[in-house]
Amino acid sequence: MDDDSTESDGPTRRTYMRYCEAVVGGGLLAGCTSNSETTPSPTESETNSSTDASTNEATETEESSYTVSMEPVGTVAFESVPERWIAYDGAYADMAVALGQADGMTGIGGADRYYTAVYDELPGVSVDRETIEANPEVRTKEQFYELENDVHLYDPEMLINWFDWDRDDVDEIATNVAPFLGNLIFRRSDDWHDYRYYTLYEAFETVATVFQERERYEAFAQLHDEFVTVIQEGLPPADERPSVLLTFEGADEPEAFSPYRLDDEGTSKKQWRDLGVDDALAGTDIENLSTTNRGKLDYENLLEIDPDVLLVRGHERASAAEFRETVLAFMESHPVASELTAVQNGQVYRGGYLHQGPIQNLFLTERGAKQLYPDVFGGEESDERLFDRQRVADIVTGDR
Repeated sequence: MDDDSTESDGPTRRTYMRYCEAVVGGGLLAGCTSNSETTPSPTESETNSSTDASTNEATETEESSYTVSMEPVGTVAFESVPERWIAYDGAYADMAVALGQADGMTGIGGADRYYTAVYDELPGVSVDRETIEANPEVRTKEQFYELENDVHLYDPEMLINWFDWDRDDVDEIATNVAPFLGNLIFRRSDDWHDYRYYTLYEAFETVATVFQERERYEAFAQLHDEFVTVIQEGLPPADERPSVLLTFEGADEPEAFSPYRLDDEGTSKKQWRDLGVDDALAGTDIENLSTTNRGKLDYENLLEIDPDVLLVRGHERASAAEFRETVLAFMESHPVASELTAVQNGQVYRGGYLHQGPIQNLFLTERGAKQLYPDVFGGEESDERLFDRQRVADIVTGDR
């Protein structure tokens, strides 16, 4: 590819790189996309509002620029707040939308796992579906050149390990287009991810720093903490909570399932940890689903575990009723599956998004509470609302 042919007359990305070269040459910054020192491991708190300032707080320079740090990239300098952006997955896209940045989205790395229906319940909150459909799988250098974003919310190590990029490809796009900033946080079981992980709200705080939206982040953090506290106060005692098996299988007539360990603290399981469930795989040698482990459990295996609740990912575009009429109905008629306690009690549910941001997490935590504790929070399809939609919408739209 002739890189010169992809150059744009627009000033934002070119100005960014000229600025970076100038400040690095003048010794004002350690680097625009340099590896930072290893940061401390995150605490158990999801919001962790007092996160180490060197990680999530912008550093001002005399040119009114700022820097943001996140592993694995390190420290990135911004001359101005990014206007055009793209995220690899739905989690980081949802973070940007929560921060009032929906209009700047130019596409996504994987539209198939970005679930936007939750925005329909938030007055004034939406994303441009045409933009997403026009660029639903942005994963090549040519696409990055074409879109000319101001920041790429991608973990570059994911591009290297999943999509055959090399280090020079990453450096080329970071130099000629815009920096990468992101950390693959939805699970913690990939061998290549040997650098710091972040909780959902630590990553969200970093993205808020990128967009200089501290006030919106803090409003979400407060809402989240209040919501989770109320939910947890309503939970039954630990010894009365159900054992839960989280799996993946996208077929309507499933015969085998890929397992997840809930003790893997990836963000995709956050709602189940907050809901205090008992992991049905605890004490077993069954490994978590990862890049290298694609193991399957058939119904005979599931009978040995026999969880109280079976959660199945891969059906998030189906309604609760559609899931029940396909997956659960098939299991109820299956000679072995029908022996499972979860099937006999009708406690087989959709398992939630693989990639979830702060808005999506509120909805998924509410749904999970209804699925697991219907006597407390109402059933999965009840109209009971456990958090204030208007309050969320007001934060996003700036009407608070």
